[in-house]
Amino acid sequence: MTDSSPWRSVADMAADRSTRRSLLRSRDELPTASAEAVDAFERHLRLERNLSEHSVRAYLGDVVSLLSHLANTHKTDATAGKAASSAGRTGGLAGKIDESASRTDDRAGRTDDPAGKIDDAADGLAGEIAGLDLVVLRSWLAALRAEGRSRSTLARRSAAARTFTAWAARNGVLSTDPGQRLVAPRQHRNLPAVLRPEQVAEALSAAALGAEQADPVALRDQAVVELLYATGVRVSELCGLDVDDVDYSRRVIRVLGKGRRERTVPFGIPAERALRRWQELGRPRLFSAGSGAAFFLGSRGGRLDPRTARRTVHDAVGTVSGAADIGPHGLRHSAATHLLEGGADLRSVQELLGHATLATTQLYTHVTVERLKAIHDQTHPRSR
Repeated sequence: MTDSSPWRSVADMAADRSTRRSLLRSRDELPTASAEAVDAFERHLRLERNLSEHSVRAYLGDVVSLLSHLANTHKTDATAGKAASSAGRTGGLAGKIDESASRTDDRAGRTDDPAGKIDDAADGLAGEIAGLDLVVLRSWLAALRAEGRSRSTLARRSAAARTFTAWAARNGVLSTDPGQRLVAPRQHRNLPAVLRPEQVAEALSAAALGAEQADPVALRDQAVVELLYATGVRVSELCGLDVDDVDYSRRVIRVLGKGRRERTVPFGIPAERALRRWQELGRPRLFSAGSGAAFFLGSRGGRLDPRTARRTVHDAVGTVSGAADIGPHGLRHSAATHLLEGGADLRSVQELLGHATLATTQLYTHVTVERLKAIHDQTHPRSR
């Protein structure tokens, strides 16, 4: 996925991750044709679109949810058909005789034409996916809404469904693309929580204070917080850094972002000092045979896990009185907001953050405008 909906609540994202894991476990329970379609779609996402592991999991979770709904719809229709057939068989005696004769003819036909069984089975598998139409898409979204899913989640799942149906139509899995006519509910854009510059400075000071004794983990944590705020990179990008990706001579890092897009991001002198101390004093003490080229290491010597980086940010920000409880993405929001407030142009911020479209970066301007309005309301004598 993209950064197009970064404003969901932490609780909503956690619930969505839990649901996605459950959906992926149910992948093996899909009917044959649906399972094969998911496998082919996964190959497309990985090999042709070159998406990250996180994005692939998100797409597959949504598609499994959709195809499970489709399978359940087929089961419901089949049950209703059996009930209607059973009611028809309770007709008069003549009806029973005719039905018996029909079954006899049918058995004879099946004996004479065993190849027909194969054709019927193939038609059933094709029909399984062919039943994915606009009605099914809408009923799927309606069921999710009834479960209490937020507008932003519904919008994201609609986007995943449209991506899948477009791929299916291009590859002959579907005769037409029903996703073209699917209209998702508009999202409510909640402004992200950001820290004021002085709050960020206080959090960074707390991290530096913890690293004064040169404990390797504390040195790493200080470098993590400094670099996240200095560059605005995503936590996955930070954890993916290798030693050769850090260029001290130019004070830049090379990161691999969404869609495997590579970009170069500068950092300042305070971040350089923290990075050098970590690499010279901390990293050698955590290094192990399994460390490889990873720049940031966990306490056991492996590449730093994003969950550990998130906990590091929460701990640093938690020392600041009155600060919002934010993680790495909150520092990313804060860095973008402070850049814009300091006079950076939108295109430059887009490049620094690695956004695919300028529309995503423009969301940060709303934060700046709202902050200016709040300051005006509080300080201007004729604001009210």
